[in-house]
Amino acid sequence: MKQLNWSNYIWLVYLPFSVMGVATWWDRFWLGMLGVFLVIYILVAEKPAWHPVTIPAELIVTGAFALFDANNYLLVYPAWQVSFILARHPKKQFYWFAATYYTILVVGLWHDYLLNPRWFDPVNYNLMGLLFPIMSPILSYVFARSAIQRQNLAQTNRRLQVIVQRDERERIARDLHDTLGQSFSMITLKAELANKLLTKNPAQVAPELADIAQTSRDNLQLVRSIVNDLHQQSLSEALLTQNQNLVSQHIWLTTTGEAAATQWPTAVQGCLAAVIVEAITNVIRHAHAHQVTIIFNSTATQFEVKIQDDGRGSQDYTRPGANGVTGMQARLAALQGTFAIAPQTRGTQISVTIPKEGLA
Repeated sequence: MKQLNWSNYIWLVYLPFSVMGVATWWDRFWLGMLGVFLVIYILVAEKPAWHPVTIPAELIVTGAFALFDANNYLLVYPAWQVSFILARHPKKQFYWFAATYYTILVVGLWHDYLLNPRWFDPVNYNLMGLLFPIMSPILSYVFARSAIQRQNLAQTNRRLQVIVQRDERERIARDLHDTLGQSFSMITLKAELANKLLTKNPAQVAPELADIAQTSRDNLQLVRSIVNDLHQQSLSEALLTQNQNLVSQHIWLTTTGEAAATQWPTAVQGCLAAVIVEAITNVIRHAHAHQVTIIFNSTATQFEVKIQDDGRGSQDYTRPGANGVTGMQARLAALQGTFAIAPQTRGTQISVTIPKEGLA
């Protein structure tokens, strides 16, 4: 069963205002026409296959209100509903709809002016009431196109994420094949050789077994290294997560040089990601900031990162039982990097450097 799309119907709560003051049979005729409009409006929302008939019918009915009942209010309904629908169709269809809509609106306004020019007196006429029907088709179409573009962008990002994940799996498979595959092949060959030496030359078995044991230990260390690299968070992952955390606290994050930094060595990214996570956590908890700026820079000899917030600075960044600053210093020390934290005129700045020498 098709789920009801309430966004098509929420605006109908304003429909009763179109029939206020019904008294004569002529008014009741328009009340009946209003019922016809309501049926057509629902069909436009629920029966896409009928649009070639229902959309012109909706324009005809609402146009009749505008031309013969001096009621331009109902034109707003197809202006929003139909324009939103046509945002997924070729633009020429919207152009035809817009041309018909504005023709009806202009003729209706001209008819109203001929009936009573005083209605258009700037003192008496509701200019905002006129502006809304004029702008509605354009606003609806622009909003719909923007929503479609955002939806397509999100879908494209999801597809790219799947492709990146597949490429990462393939890279891991190649690494395992090129490293562990060869090592295990070597272990197999040595084990077969040791088995043959048991009968031909038992004295040579012990060295071969020792070599097998050493190769196995090397492979185990390699597996641990691969797993550790996989567990390390990249800069992109850290910034994505931390930006969401900052947004939830109404703090704005800006970065400079991020695109280039995402290409830095894995070990550097993993270390800096951990530093950024800890720094932004401290900003959220203690700084009362409104903005955080992260600047990534690479020189001939080192990688540099500066994290600046505009919150409350402090003279003492160590707290009893807290290991944030010491943890960041320890991570950087493992890569011979430097860490500095200092209050600024407004907020706090963290400066980090990691030398390029010795990195793979």
